Amino acid sequence: MRYTFAPMEGVTTHIYRRLHRRFFPGIDRYYTPFLSPTQHHKFGKRDRDEVLPAHNEGVPLVPQLMTKSAPDFNWAVAELAGMGYGEVNLNLGCPSGTVVPKGKGCGALADLEKLERFLDEIFALPAAKLSIKTRLGLTNPEEFIPILEIYNRYPIAELTIHPRLQTDYYKLPVHPDWFAYGITHSKNPVCYNGDLRTAADCAAMTAAHPSLTALMLGRGLLANPALVTTIKGGPSADVPTLRRFHDALFEDYRSLFGHDSSVIHRMKEYWFHLLPLFAADEKLAKQLRKTRGRAEYFAAAEAIFRSGLQAEDG
Repeated sequence: MRYTFAPMEGVTTHIYRRLHRRFFPGIDRYYTPFLSPTQHHKFGKRDRDEVLPAHNEGVPLVPQLMTKSAPDFNWAVAELAGMGYGEVNLNLGCPSGTVVPKGKGCGALADLEKLERFLDEIFALPAAKLSIKTRLGLTNPEEFIPILEIYNRYPIAELTIHPRLQTDYYKLPVHPDWFAYGITHSKNPVCYNGDLRTAADCAAMTAAHPSLTALMLGRGLLANPALVTTIKGGPSADVPTLRRFHDALFEDYRSLFGHDSSVIHRMKEYWFHLLPLFAADEKLAKQLRKTRGRAEYFAAAEAIFRSGLQAEDG
């Protein structure tokens, strides 16, 4: 079984990926937060920084693209191939209210004729392998039946199914029966994504669907960076390693941003996911959220580290 790290905007940056790979080995594939190629056929600085080979040395990386323009997509694939990337992922799953009305991400699933024309164009060119991440549809899981029929017409390297609707966002439960439909009827290799938070979750999914090629984890890995390391027989998370990872992340972000305020803001997003791993009470969490300066921030972080880890629950 392959284990992949889902892209999360503003969190799983090239800095985070590189350090995660160093401290918590075992991930078979990382995905970039989506890149947005435009008609100007030029990556912005942020997007280019994410895919520069020098920023991802030793990291098995797949760039993810989100666009509704086939020419823009094909330009980006060629550009990325020139950087050495042999696979590119198409985002058809983002449920954001700022993305969907533009016909991007999950919004592309609203017009299947247009989706099919788009896929015709991007699969017509000999290029890197193309994989797709998708949701079931927008408002009704039965939308997935014709969507999957369309996917089956193309040689998709891997179809990652997040079994939620656009209107479910990330809060409503996944639809396991519809994932079962997808893996049963897909003619392409299938990866599962959605609410995998523990080793037990991963084992149960693998046992339920033996033909799975991969599991994609996102929030589960942010909450426990060593999750896949442990699944693969390595050590579980411990406070000294988590502290070293945290300190390296802070310093690398400081090198990028040049001042502490932006770094602290970024680190608070990291802690939002990680805090439940610790035995820290709400008082310590609140102190961390209120910090502004470097000394104040590190004092709050140290108090959380001293609180120790929660007992493992599998």
